[in-house]
Amino acid sequence: MNQNLLGPEPTLLPDRAEPQTALAEGTDPVDVATRWPDFSEAWAALAERALAAGDPIAAYAYARTGYHRGLDQLRRSGWKGFGPIPWSHRPNQGFLRALAALAKAAHTIGDTEEYTRCSTFLADSDPTAPSELGLR
Repeated sequence: MNQNLLGPEPTLLPDRAEPQTALAEGTDPVDVATRWPDFSEAWAALAERALAAGDPIAAYAYARTGYHRGLDQLRRSGWKGFGPIPWSHRPNQGFLRALAALAKAAHTIGDTEEYTRCSTFLADSDPTAPSELGLR
């Protein structure tokens, strides 16, 4: 019996080439989220844009949507609520970006409990993700 004694295998979300390409080619994230409402990366992009514009409440809402849509996809991919979600796997990045944006928005509005929960979840998912996403 081959068993991973170090913990669960990393969860790798499926590739979403069409919406990913649309964002990479400059399609507005609003249009991407409208066409593919379950695509976390579009919600993460909207949250990041709202943070940059100084609108943490909108960022919080966008990020929470991307986070929850990503949780749904992680569960469908076999994730049991814990274990690695590697940043290096491109399809995972939308979920991780939404999680980081949620942490940043929570911090900005003074929701310390949510900031701590999201920051910890991000670091537990992939220890490199917080630095990749500018989260301390």
